Amino acid sequence: MDAGGLLLLAIFLGLLLLLAKRPQKGNLPPGPLPLPLLGNLLHMGRHGILKSFLEFRDKYGDVFTVYLGTRRVVVLCGHEAVKKALVDNAEVFSGRGTLSIAELIFQRYGFFSRYDGWKTLRRVSIATLRDFGMGKKSIEEQIKTEAQCLVEELQKSQGALLDPTFIFHSVTANIICSIVFGERFSYQDTQFQEILNMFVEAFTIISSSWMQLFEQFPNVLKFFPGPHYRVLKIAQHLKDFISSNVERHQESLDPSSPRDFIDSFLLRIEKEKEIPGSEYHVKNLVLTVLSLFFAATETTSTTLRYGFLLLLKHPQVAEKVQEEIDQVVGKNRAPELKDRAQMPYTDAVIHEIQRFSDLLPLGLPHMVTEDTSFQGYFLPKGTDLFMLLSASLKDPCHFENPHIFDPNHFLDAQGALKKKEAFIPFSMGKRTCLGEGIARTELFLFFTTILQNFSLASSKPLEDLDIRPQQSGFGTLPQTYKLRFLPR
Repeated sequence: MDAGGLLLLAIFLGLLLLLAKRPQKGNLPPGPLPLPLLGNLLHMGRHGILKSFLEFRDKYGDVFTVYLGTRRVVVLCGHEAVKKALVDNAEVFSGRGTLSIAELIFQRYGFFSRYDGWKTLRRVSIATLRDFGMGKKSIEEQIKTEAQCLVEELQKSQGALLDPTFIFHSVTANIICSIVFGERFSYQDTQFQEILNMFVEAFTIISSSWMQLFEQFPNVLKFFPGPHYRVLKIAQHLKDFISSNVERHQESLDPSSPRDFIDSFLLRIEKEKEIPGSEYHVKNLVLTVLSLFFAATETTSTTLRYGFLLLLKHPQVAEKVQEEIDQVVGKNRAPELKDRAQMPYTDAVIHEIQRFSDLLPLGLPHMVTEDTSFQGYFLPKGTDLFMLLSASLKDPCHFENPHIFDPNHFLDAQGALKKKEAFIPFSMGKRTCLGEGIARTELFLFFTTILQNFSLASSKPLEDLDIRPQQSGFGTLPQTYKLRFLPR
């Protein structure tokens, strides 16, 4: 049976299994009129969720209601609306909303928890990560060391064309491996390669049009064959890998000398084993590590991959960054984080790469934890929300040419770095990205170290380099490309 037949069968079974849910009366934000069971599927058609949401914004404003199947979702667009929700009303909007594939993978544990325990888990996790590098000079040293390993690996290519996907995943994964497992892996390690390939495959599927359809009909489509089964299989393989590492840590744990994040979490489990309902148990540890891995590896590596494609397309930008590196750092030492303050153009380029790549355009879903009024509308307790980060990053009121790659978006008339309120690639509020600090450090040190040592070249003419996203749904992926790293 083809995909169309499966969809028709799924809808038919849905009509038999589910009761139609009509929109709740009350002062909800406006939005397109949903159909029973189908919700706003026909309004979105083939445009995909992101493009459809942007079109709805033009018609209904910055706050509107859509129905993903039978599930009511409120969408907030633009910096002002997102800030009012996540910062000005942080507690009410701090619930974790539903992302169906994440529900199946994480089962509401780890950082996808909907319960109040996430606050304790997040606070202690941040403290533990900080103890093992995040926010300290030691993490800078780890990243600098990994950057030099990257330089050595790129030198081996001798200027040959290569796809940078795996190498960028390797360096970012090794940083989180050092913090979580207490070790890094060789780029040639076969198990390491297999795991990284799985991350790439899973993020590609999650960013696909299929997962946007799955999000609208998860209770039906989860019973049918589809790419979501591959994501679940990958997730289980990764959980097994993490669980085996946890078991090894349990066997060699020294309470007086924790080695890494896993050791510290295990000690916390032991400390709270007699406390009913404690958030500290092995299942939460495994799923917390899985979420850390995915967030710390996939997002930063994809930003690097998109960034070097943009620099290939705009060689004058890459050259100007290299001029600044030569002036501030020179060629006799490695770039350091303290150099960033003296390198406004490089910093602006990295900001613009993050803005333009728009990696998580819908952010992660939130949920209101109690009945609340918001901008004149009533939001019932339990309402899921999508914060359309893309609408902020591409807002013409904040960025003069939002669909053009231009580092001047972040530079003032004197060439100094200019902060922009609408620049929120890590979201904001109580559930802002846990690894923002480490990600910003990685991006600066990896970009500058590579460009200090190499010039970039492509086998294609500039006009044939396509910087449009290959996919843009729950995640954004750049086009596949190859480049040469030529020693300077």
